[in-house]
Amino acid sequence: MALSATTRPDRTPPAKKRDDTRLALLFIAPALIGFLVFMVWPTLRGIYLSFTKFNLLTPPEFNGLDNYVRMVQDPVFWNSMRVTVYYVFVNIVLQTVIALVIAVLMQRLTRRTWLRGAVLTPYLVSNVVAAMVFLWILDYQLGIGNTLIAALGMDRIPFLSSDAWVIPTIAAINVWRHVGYTALLIFAGLQTIPETMYEAGRMDGASEPRMFRSITVPLLRPVLALVLIITVVGSFQVFDTVAIATRGGPVDSSRVLQYYIYDVAFGRFQFGYASAMSVALLLVLVIITFVQYRVTRADSSDLN
Repeated sequence: MALSATTRPDRTPPAKKRDDTRLALLFIAPALIGFLVFMVWPTLRGIYLSFTKFNLLTPPEFNGLDNYVRMVQDPVFWNSMRVTVYYVFVNIVLQTVIALVIAVLMQRLTRRTWLRGAVLTPYLVSNVVAAMVFLWILDYQLGIGNTLIAALGMDRIPFLSSDAWVIPTIAAINVWRHVGYTALLIFAGLQTIPETMYEAGRMDGASEPRMFRSITVPLLRPVLALVLIITVVGSFQVFDTVAIATRGGPVDSSRVLQYYIYDVAFGRFQFGYASAMSVALLLVLVIITFVQYRVTRADSSDLN
């Protein structure tokens, strides 16, 4: 039967787009509230207190730039900054080189999951526990490390009680704990490099060291830049290991800036001056991060 001329086929109205904005805001809200309460507000409060004289027992008293003038004239502050920069340099060099070697070996030799878990295991140990364990291992008289050194006929080494040894030792402890995490970040970056790059290198007769220099490192640059930014910022905030193992000693040879800020704030109750040093550290980290980001060209990749 022929359809009537007046008959029209049914037209289903287009489905209305679902707006998930409210649901997204609901999921974001807890993290946003936590960020505002525990990050933004303390930062703004610390900046305000840096311009005051505050001992926690009385209301803050505005004193202008007095805290910053005192900081510039404080030799202990500059010594703490020097010690911190020295620690950051030793820590970054050791951690980056070792992590890069571990990541490349996992990439080129084996990719077993259990190996990645074993590499990450030290990162699961807290800084406090790691510092206490190494404080016992490296003790000059009773530590198992120095006992083995003495058994080999060598002189005992004052790892945590010598000006020359204390910062490299603290750096080595923190490298042991964090190198696995850093290696996994670099390993993840290695997965983004196409295997065809290495196949082309082998066809050209390139050796493994040559491919590492000419293929791996250049193509891994954005990931290495990110890793350097993360590790540098984290290294400037070293505190736990120093507080447990050395308490800033011997003398002030391991008094890093974070420990000095803690001592001024909670040891002397000079929260205004401690806030000023914290603001100075914040500015240093912002400048270093910006310079690293621009110099390493972290926003671009040679794969494009």
